Amino acid sequence: MTMAHHEQYILKVTAGHSYNPATHQDVHVNSSKPIAISSEHIDARIHVRIKDFRGLPANSPSTSPYFSHSKHIYDRYSISFTFKPKKTLSGDHLVFGNDFDHPIRDRLPPLFDKAFGIVKWWIDPGLDGDVYGNEPYLYGPLLSSINVFNIGTKGERITGPEEQADNVEGDGDMEVVFEEGAEADGHQVRKENNIPDDSKARQKHFLTEARRKEFQFEEGRVYACDFFNPYLDFNEFALKIGYGLPTISIVSHWDGQPLRSHSVRYVLKDRATNTELFVLVFQLVPAKDAEKNSVNGQVTHEQAGAGSVQGKSASQYVDEGVD
Repeated sequence: MTMAHHEQYILKVTAGHSYNPATHQDVHVNSSKPIAISSEHIDARIHVRIKDFRGLPANSPSTSPYFSHSKHIYDRYSISFTFKPKKTLSGDHLVFGNDFDHPIRDRLPPLFDKAFGIVKWWIDPGLDGDVYGNEPYLYGPLLSSINVFNIGTKGERITGPEEQADNVEGDGDMEVVFEEGAEADGHQVRKENNIPDDSKARQKHFLTEARRKEFQFEEGRVYACDFFNPYLDFNEFALKIGYGLPTISIVSHWDGQPLRSHSVRYVLKDRATNTELFVLVFQLVPAKDAEKNSVNGQVTHEQAGAGSVQGKSASQYVDEGVD
């Protein structure tokens, strides 16, 4: 039996306003330029940073100045985004997390239950889901799950929070780093909802369902968020929690299986209507498959399926799951 190893794969990240891969475009990981998403439900801008990144498009930076910021030295990745709802949403209805369109129960690695218990107890008590169902999911209320939450100005441009955020410079580029708080009339919103200034206190505050129901994500107001942690290694598809637990590798659990693409998706969703607002897909692509379309061993952005996914050549890596 051949043991799969993470070095047999490279990572590709795409984003779109729905689950449909035809709506997706490549995310330039560790780039200072965000992905812009617009739909009838939302306008959003997304940055993805991954430490020690190995993936597509070719020649992507291996890291980001973001990780030199004093608050992110130990983090392994960041999903940072701004969004402006096109209708008002209940604070209890907006969730962020992972889901799948097929069962994964037979493919979860050993110790998964123990790891999930630690994650729920120590990292995100608001996390809820069912990983053993036919359509598994793990969602947390955005208000209590997100690490950084900043309330912007009503009616401002979607780029407003980026222009006002903290910045870190590296290799000539300025990298946006959002911080907990508010801008302009957003301060009044935090005050009216008795939202603590500290991020951890705010997360704890919104673990109470009644408080989430009192909060509204207003139509036309911009919000800035950052989701990060030092535990999930996307390059290895491994969970590195510590606390006496060994590294939990999804890849090594694929022993004896043919090399093919595997993926996990993150979704911002209105659970009241079961509507996805944006979707990110992190795909491990077999390196040997990518090399088939390489030029001198380097896969070009176009060959990797840049931009919107069209036809078989661009969608061949889409496999929504960890199976």
